[in-house]
Amino acid sequence: MRTIQVAGAAGRRRLPPSLARLRAVRDRRRGGGTPLGDDLLLRSGAGPPDVTPLGSGGWLLRGPAPRGRRLVVEQVDEDTWLVRRRGAGRVLRPLGPDSLRTGLLVDPQEVRRHPLVHELQLLRHLGEQHVGIVLRRLGINVVLDVGANRGQYGRALRAAGYAGRIVSFEPVPASAEVLEERTADDPDWQVHRCALGAEETTLDIHVGKGQGRLSSLLPASDFGREWNPRIDTTTTLAVPVRRLDGLLDEVLAGVEDPRIYLKLDTQGFDLQAFAGAGDRIDEVLAMQSEVSLVPLYESMPHVTEQLATYERAGFGLTGIFPVVRDGRTMRIIEFDAMMVRAPAAGD
Repeated sequence: MRTIQVAGAAGRRRLPPSLARLRAVRDRRRGGGTPLGDDLLLRSGAGPPDVTPLGSGGWLLRGPAPRGRRLVVEQVDEDTWLVRRRGAGRVLRPLGPDSLRTGLLVDPQEVRRHPLVHELQLLRHLGEQHVGIVLRRLGINVVLDVGANRGQYGRALRAAGYAGRIVSFEPVPASAEVLEERTADDPDWQVHRCALGAEETTLDIHVGKGQGRLSSLLPASDFGREWNPRIDTTTTLAVPVRRLDGLLDEVLAGVEDPRIYLKLDTQGFDLQAFAGAGDRIDEVLAMQSEVSLVPLYESMPHVTEQLATYERAGFGLTGIFPVVRDGRTMRIIEFDAMMVRAPAAGD
């Protein structure tokens, strides 16, 4: 691989690797080369380059390419271009009207080969985007991350630009240890080594295999063990269970005018954790809960029971997004349900 170098009024810049060394100079009297604008001349030691003007003082420079590696340039809109190798399978699918400036870059053959996998990943992405919309619109400055595992949810929030407080609750010691290491340099991310429930107690948690994402205070159902062997485990640990209303003052300390988002992902224990908030659930402006259509754990409540409980507490659905699916039957197993308190949506 050789390097393209362009020099102009702003000085020399290194550009992505290519197959030729290209050099732009300001003095057109040196002879030879390809003009770029009014005062730049492109000179190449490897034959004449292919130059595509991109507007706003930019050009795409392509040196001679081996057979089968030619590039195709497709203009998407007035300031966006798609550059791909000729014959590549990926295509751009616009989403909605042109004014949205939104599209999907997809490989149609791969989509046809694994349609449900692609669909699920797209819906997960939309769910993450929806959470961001809710956080920004409501001015959320505290996220209660219940069932944090190793911090995947909180890290996604940070990557998306959320800068407020995160309070993570994770009862499995091995997962909590990893989480504490990952958050050590984040002063506004708390980690509490406990589960949340309807009463203060100690319970045995069934530790899922691998990274422990499927750990639950409930034993696995027959379907759950068949669907994913990582749920079927004989390892149990006694862990502390706390009520949220007994911890809320502690975790909100130092936050002026707390605006709370409650995220529940406890593998079947969401309603118990929700009950532990007591009357202080009124302080929560928005929430999300993993709701079940096909129980992975014994005594896991059905989606209808969960949503009815949240609605009685004053929450209404803003979005519902699939989390996992049974590939054999195409049935959705669990959804993430996003909700807001009705007055909060109009704040």
